[in-house]
Amino acid sequence: MKILIKNGRVIDPANDVDDIRDIYVADGVIISPAGDFAADKVIDAAGMWVTPGFVDLHVHLRDPGLTHKEDIKSGTAAAAMGGYTTICAMPNTKPVMDNPALVKETYEKIQSDALINVLIIGAATCELKGETLADIDGMKQAGICAVSEDGFSILDSLLTKKAFVACAKADLPMFSHCEDLKLVNGGVINEGVASERFGMPGISNDSEDVIAVRDIILAKSTGARLHLCHVSTKGSVDIIKAAKALNVNITAECCPHHFTLSDEDILTDDGNYKMNPPLRSLEDKKAITEALKDDTIEIIATDHAPHHEDEKTGGFKSAMNGIVGLETALPLCITELVEGGVLTPSKLIEKMAWVPAKVLGIKAGALTPGYPADIAIIDFNTPYEIDISKFKSKGKNTPFNGKKVKGKIGYLIKSGKIIVNEGGLK
Repeated sequence: MKILIKNGRVIDPANDVDDIRDIYVADGVIISPAGDFAADKVIDAAGMWVTPGFVDLHVHLRDPGLTHKEDIKSGTAAAAMGGYTTICAMPNTKPVMDNPALVKETYEKIQSDALINVLIIGAATCELKGETLADIDGMKQAGICAVSEDGFSILDSLLTKKAFVACAKADLPMFSHCEDLKLVNGGVINEGVASERFGMPGISNDSEDVIAVRDIILAKSTGARLHLCHVSTKGSVDIIKAAKALNVNITAECCPHHFTLSDEDILTDDGNYKMNPPLRSLEDKKAITEALKDDTIEIIATDHAPHHEDEKTGGFKSAMNGIVGLETALPLCITELVEGGVLTPSKLIEKMAWVPAKVLGIKAGALTPGYPADIAIIDFNTPYEIDISKFKSKGKNTPFNGKKVKGKIGYLIKSGKIIVNEGGLK
């Protein structure tokens, strides 16, 4: 199929493009036509952004084993509606994604069920127990894109070092969830105004910062590529700055909820505000925002973590951690960061598409001729309210229901195939 996308504002930071121009697609790839181009489909993108499809390094698809929360079909439908053409699935499934056979089996299901590209992240330890190293090399051969213990940190530092060595040998990035559970010490909410308001045990910033320091030291000593997940504290931001000054091979992500909300926004004991890491202080929120602006944090990821509604009812003491993000990330980023003057549109697309693709080493996140035609066409200017009843995700767990935002996907093209057409799944 040949597609002509005309009159749109093409934003392609990988190629330093931000202007009005046409994009041509043929046989699933982006081309530079020589002469006449007879399109089968013409999309007039006047007044819209035309960007690479987004790449999310941090998604919980819950498949296999937890499909009452999400599955590959529903999760990739939600991702498509959010502008994502590639997502990375975290390994805390049931069973845990810790062996080559399960990786291969899951890729077969992805092949049949997914609307977009899904890459699998393998567990660092067997069953995520932090006791025995998983078969990282075998999972690399089966196709994993990274290694992570997400949901936990390996508290045994020697075992963590062995995992880093295995990642370096396999040329895989380690995606680090920084949390010392002993320092969490039963906390359910950030230690600060909200914990005091509700009289609940708090989670200190130390629980994140201590592991961030340890993992940076181990990354430097082993030569492993380290990616810090869902950075939420000012301390972690300062630590990352210092690590980059020492030329540690490190990247970092933050999530929209951590630059949009703080613990001061938690006014009721509502489980939809419970996530891990928790919503931090206003000072931390400001530090995350500034880190996005100065490129200390160069990636925006969602940490999409769907739950069944029964698992989020009640308050902080009973609800499970997690917030959905695939269908809210783009509008929150446009509303909070672009309209808020924090990032230019080009810088936003760089953090949502080009840089995460570089972390994975894949041909994505750019509108380069010869690349797969993974393209988002974005209505960036029409206001609307977030409505969980319209989510394609099975998970509705978000505190953003009813929030007034801008930014919605008009079209999404994956490998030359139109997945979202005029705002709806095709």
